[in-house]
Amino acid sequence: MSSPDSSYAFTEQVGHLLRKAYQRHMAIFQQNVGESQLTAVQFITLCAVRDNGPSSLTELVALTAVDQATIRGIVERLKARELIELGHDAKDRRKVIVHLSEAGRMAVKQTEPCARQISELTLSNLNPGERVAMLFLLRKMIDDPT
Repeated sequence: MSSPDSSYAFTEQVGHLLRKAYQRHMAIFQQNVGESQLTAVQFITLCAVRDNGPSSLTELVALTAVDQATIRGIVERLKARELIELGHDAKDRRKVIVHLSEAGRMAVKQTEPCARQISELTLSNLNPGERVAMLFLLRKMIDDPT
């Protein structure tokens, strides 16, 4: 156990600060998502299928940075809302392929203006230069150096 005078302040660590920023963003998302009532991860999953076409669950994991177990649950909920349709890969019938339904396309289209506003609200404490720097640094942090 460390002493109370330890110089390590968890509240100043990158992981803690990123988590707090993410929690703030998620709260802003839920308050401003609009009529679609999509969660942030449901929205990015629909956007990934819209932008990349029919996708396997493995492809969605890579595109969204959501783990396999979570993406399965997201897909089930989106299917229940009829925002996606499921099919099978022509070469491997065991592989599930996610297709965007017409209702899913409309949900993405309806939610996009809200998503732009959500990004604006998330960055609202930053001036234009800080916004550019923040997005640049976040992208740099997630780039694979190998």
